[in-house]
Amino acid sequence: MEASSTKSSPLLNKHIPIVTRSVKGKFRNFKTAVMLVAYSVYFLLPWLPWTRNSAADQAVMFDLGTRRFFIFDLIVYPQDIFWLAMLLFIAAALLFFTTGLIGRAWCGYFCFQTLWSDLFIWIEHRLQGERPARLRLQKQPWNAEKIAKVGGSHALMVLISFWTAVTFAAYFSYAPDFVRALFMGEAASAGYITVLVLTITTYFAGGVAREHICTMACPYARFQGVMYEADTLAVSYDKRRGEGTAGRALPVAGLKTRDERQASGHGDCIDCGFCVQVCPTGIDIRDGLQYQCISCGLCIDACNNIMDSVGYPRGLIRYDSERNLASDAPHKPRLEWRRFKVWGYALALIVASGLLFYNIGTRSDTEVSVQQVRQPLFVMLSDGSFRNRYQIHIVNKTEHDEVYTILVRGISPESLDLGNIPEIRVRAGKSLTINAKVDLSQEVAARTSNFEFVIQPSGQNTEPLLLEANFNSKRDF
Repeated sequence: MEASSTKSSPLLNKHIPIVTRSVKGKFRNFKTAVMLVAYSVYFLLPWLPWTRNSAADQAVMFDLGTRRFFIFDLIVYPQDIFWLAMLLFIAAALLFFTTGLIGRAWCGYFCFQTLWSDLFIWIEHRLQGERPARLRLQKQPWNAEKIAKVGGSHALMVLISFWTAVTFAAYFSYAPDFVRALFMGEAASAGYITVLVLTITTYFAGGVAREHICTMACPYARFQGVMYEADTLAVSYDKRRGEGTAGRALPVAGLKTRDERQASGHGDCIDCGFCVQVCPTGIDIRDGLQYQCISCGLCIDACNNIMDSVGYPRGLIRYDSERNLASDAPHKPRLEWRRFKVWGYALALIVASGLLFYNIGTRSDTEVSVQQVRQPLFVMLSDGSFRNRYQIHIVNKTEHDEVYTILVRGISPESLDLGNIPEIRVRAGKSLTINAKVDLSQEVAARTSNFEFVIQPSGQNTEPLLLEANFNSKRDF
C-alpha cells in the first residue's frame, strides 16, 4: 500500500509587515475628524476646571481615595453601582445595535486601537514618506538616514504613548498636582507604575502589534458574525460589476474604456491593488467579507479615486448589504432598520437608558441606612423597660455640609436617646454613623413591633427620609 504524502504547513505563517498608503476621501476625512475630537476630549478633559467644595476643582476625576467619581456636577458613589451596570449594558446594546445596522463601524472609526494606530501610521508617513519610500527604507541597510527616520518615528510614538499614560493617570487625581509631582519625583509609586505600564502597552499596541490586536487579540472580531444579517451594511466589493464574466484586467490598449471592457467580458476592476494598499489590516476586500475587516471605508476612498481617474462610476467598493449585492436589480444602499433584531436592540437601549436617567434624576442627596445591634438583641433595664440599640449611617452626597435631625415616629419622641450630641453635621461627600438607643416600658414594648426613624435634612424644601426599624422584647421569645 502506497503511503499518502501530506503537505505540512507551519502553525504560523511568516508575518509580512503591512505598510499602508495614504488616501483622500470622505471616509478618511471622517476618520480624521473623529480622531481630532477624541484626542481633544481625552487629553484636555483632565485639565478642565470645575468649581467644587469637597474635592479638587477638576471637571472629571475618579477619586479613589474618597471613593467618589466626579463627572461635572454628577458625583458617583460606590452605592451607585447600579449605574455602572446599566452603563455597561447600554454600551453593549449600542454596540450590537450599530453592528446590526452598519457592521463594525465602532472598530473602523471610534475604537481606541484604531485611533492610536492611525496616529502612529500618520507619524510614519510624515517622517518616513509615502508607501514606496517606506518599503525602500525597510530594505535599506541600517545607516544614519534609516536610524534617523525609523528611530525618530518610534521615539515620537513613545512620547505620545507616555503622555497618553500620564493623561490616564491624571483622571484619578488633581491633574496639575499629579503632573508636577510626577516630574519632580514626588508622585506615589502607583502613579509611576501606571504610567510605565500604559506607556509600554500603548506603544506596543499602536506602534508594533497594530493589526494583530484587531485580528488576534480582540474578541469582537470573532463574534461579530453573530450580529451580522443579510441586510447589514458592510464594506463590500461588487463582484459582478468588478469581475464581469472574464475577470479583472489592467487598462491596457483595447481595454481602457468601459465599453471596450464590457464588450470583452471584463469588469470595472482594473486590478490596481490600491484597495489592499490602504487597508490597515492588509486584507483584499475583493475576496469577500472577512473577520479582519474593520469597516473603516479607506478602500472605498481608494477605489473611488481610481474610478474617477479612469472615468468609471464610483461605488465598485461601497457600504452595501449582502442581500442587495445578490439582488438582480440592486437599489441604492440604505439602512434597513425595519428588522426584528434591530428593533430588539433599540428597545433594550431605550429601556436601559430610561432607567439610568430616571435613577440619576431621582437620586436623593442623602443616603441613610439603619442597622439594629443584635448582640444583645435587647436589654431589660432595672425598671423593667426594654432597650434596643441601632446604628444610623448617613451619607451626605451634596457639595456642602449638611445638618440632620433624627426623630422617631410610632413611639414617644422621649424614648429616643442619641447621647450627648449637640448637632448631627455631616461634611460634604462624607458619611457619619450615629449610635441610637430606644427605651420602651413593658406595656408599650408589648404592643410595639416596629416604628420609623425620621431623618430630616436642614435644607429647605427637602423631604424627610423614613426608615422602618424593628423593636424586640421578651414578647418575641
